[in-house]
Amino acid sequence: MAFDFKKEYRQFYRPGTKPGIVTIPKMNYLAVKGKGDPNPENSEYKKSISLLYGVAYTLKMSYKTDHAIDGFFQYVVPPLEGLWWQDHAKRIDYSRKDDFHFISLIRLPDFVTRDDFEWAVKEAEKKKKEDFSAVEFFSYEEGLCVQCMHIGPYDLEPESVERMHQYMSENGYDLDIGNPRYHHEIYLSDPRKGDPEKLKTVIRHPVKKCSEA
Repeated sequence: MAFDFKKEYRQFYRPGTKPGIVTIPKMNYLAVKGKGDPNPENSEYKKSISLLYGVAYTLKMSYKTDHAIDGFFQYVVPPLEGLWWQDHAKRIDYSRKDDFHFISLIRLPDFVTRDDFEWAVKEAEKKKKEDFSAVEFFSYEEGLCVQCMHIGPYDLEPESVERMHQYMSENGYDLDIGNPRYHHEIYLSDPRKGDPEKLKTVIRHPVKKCSEA
């Protein structure tokens, strides 16, 4: 069976609805940066998703080409993720969607090197006749965080965030949002399908121990 990151690393992708503390190691991602309201069909965010999946699936299917990736094994493409922030704000204001900045992400297997990434971008451009130069190879070590599973519409995320922050404070942690540590979401459901009340989204916020400077 294909390796599934969501199943093999449940502590990162399947937390409970009760908040908890987790340490996230360095991982490599495909990334596209942008800004603005994510909802319109022609938004930078929607375009970023298309670009990410174009390269992600090129890498996944590389074993059918003449590009041999050392250590390759078949895997399920990990879920879409996003880092979100607004200038000069520690908390996301969901009423100001036009002010969003984001980095859309898809995790890469460890065996994918920068050279493999560059091959995949060129291959995707050749096959799809599209510019994929906005896609970056992005390394990110998130470190100490509080997280939980949010179930429901995205606009109700503040309810889960409030529980996370209460748990954080009660257990001796301070919020540590700021460049390069941001509000982080991992999307386990397709919002185009099913009931919005059942959407599953991992929400993660960086923290530090209260005693830290």
